[in-house]
Amino acid sequence: MIVLWTDALIFLLVATLFIFSVLLRNKAHLQRPLQKIACSKTAMISLLVLVFFVLIGLLDSVHFKSNENSTHEIISVLDYWAKPLRNNTEKTYSAPFSAYLYSKETLALPDGSQQWGFPRLKFGGSHLQNPDAELLSDVLEKALSGFCKGVGLVILWVILLAWIFKGRDKNLFKNTTFKAVLAVFLLLFSISYMLVDLSSYYHVLGTDKVGEDVFYQAIKSIRTGLVIGSLTTMIMLPLAITFGIMAGFFRGWVDDIIQYIYTTLNSIPGVLLIAASILMVQVYMANHAEDFNSLIVRSDMRLLFLCLILGVTSWTGLCRMLRAETLKLREMEYVQAAQALGVKRMVILSRHILPNVMHIVLISVVLDFSALVLAEAVLSYINIGVDPTTYSWGNMINGARLEMARDPVVWWSLLASFVFMFSLVLAANLFADSVRNAFDPRRTEEAG
Repeated sequence: MIVLWTDALIFLLVATLFIFSVLLRNKAHLQRPLQKIACSKTAMISLLVLVFFVLIGLLDSVHFKSNENSTHEIISVLDYWAKPLRNNTEKTYSAPFSAYLYSKETLALPDGSQQWGFPRLKFGGSHLQNPDAELLSDVLEKALSGFCKGVGLVILWVILLAWIFKGRDKNLFKNTTFKAVLAVFLLLFSISYMLVDLSSYYHVLGTDKVGEDVFYQAIKSIRTGLVIGSLTTMIMLPLAITFGIMAGFFRGWVDDIIQYIYTTLNSIPGVLLIAASILMVQVYMANHAEDFNSLIVRSDMRLLFLCLILGVTSWTGLCRMLRAETLKLREMEYVQAAQALGVKRMVILSRHILPNVMHIVLISVVLDFSALVLAEAVLSYINIGVDPTTYSWGNMINGARLEMARDPVVWWSLLASFVFMFSLVLAANLFADSVRNAFDPRRTEEAG
């Protein structure tokens, strides 16, 4: 098993979130907002979609050395399961569900003559004898079969779930939120099963310039988007929380120094800072080539440093909000009483200040996640993002620039990256709105 830096940090983050959820599950002040989130159909459906993406990202974060063809290539569990998608490459472009290449070539006929036409694909639709007549019916038949198999598996799970909860919670299956989540889960799982089943016979989203499956690229890009969003947040939070609370509580010269730091940092163009950092990383890896003898190790290091620099440049906004909130909380009666009674400052910060700013932290984290996912796409588009060999939606969009100028237009790479990115960002934004409504005290007062 091979553990990359980003793999270790991802699972460390998952373990930390699990521990925090166990420690905070019985906190009285969190019960009401969490219950409000659990009763919201929008929140639970968007959370289901996010969990679906996270599971794919975790499968792609478990790496090991493969013995295929004696190459000892580093692959993930997702790569192993998606072996047909990874290995069934074509010569060049092919459209979604096509059995032919996208460009005409000179074909050699059995009688020795030559003809100008579209060559057959090596893998996509190779089981068809006459694609022109059989393609549509075969795709519909296999799509319906895969969708029905997915529905059948979900129904079996629901029956098992009903048997487990029999006599425990009779109202579970009467809950409208649970019904909505179950319906979306059935649809999501069935469509996913159908696409995976179809991928054994066709290139569902076509192939790119070098004949690689676009559906495989879009799935692999999920991990990159999640790493950028989650690890950058993990780097940003300690800086924002520590400096924001210190500036608001201690004031004086501490406040002046912290304000000077984030004002100076904000005055530097973020794109230039990121570009300079990426160039420094490239120079370091070029001078220490023996430590980065694998493409995946090199791309992982660049991804990690991109998260670091995004985290260093993204904490200032949250820091400002926490400083303002701490200035207000510092003047509250219970904080003044604690200071008058001689309670230590660290105790006041941990028991009175930090818990009362956590709703701002939580709201900002969820809102910033989608912004960071979009930031990766923008940075990769201008070639200062992740490594060009890394699968990411930004690299797919960057590669689609020239494809859109072809005649006929190669549109499926851009569409695939857009659909996957749109789904993740939309789910994150909808969940963020629900979290904000549940945890923001001002909205609670207005609702009351």
